[in-house]
Amino acid sequence: MVKEPASPVKDKNYDLIHAVQMSLQHIWQLQTYIADAEARGDTELATWFRKIQDNNRKAGEQGKQMLMERMQRENG
Repeated sequence: MVKEPASPVKDKNYDLIHAVQMSLQHIWQLQTYIADAEARGDTELATWFRKIQDNNRKAGEQGKQMLMERMQRENG
């Protein structure tokens, strides 16, 4: 198994920022999958993609809130 190289960024919030970015990127990407499923008439798959998209949206919002709180504590 190939291990991913360590990040050159040592900031303690790096993983949080990266996870938020990934969640937000998935929201956008899932919109394409939803459109593809709907174009094929596959409402079951489109609904499932929407559920994943909603979960990513919630995770992104929670992560942004957590990051904001951490930044305020650090700069407070």
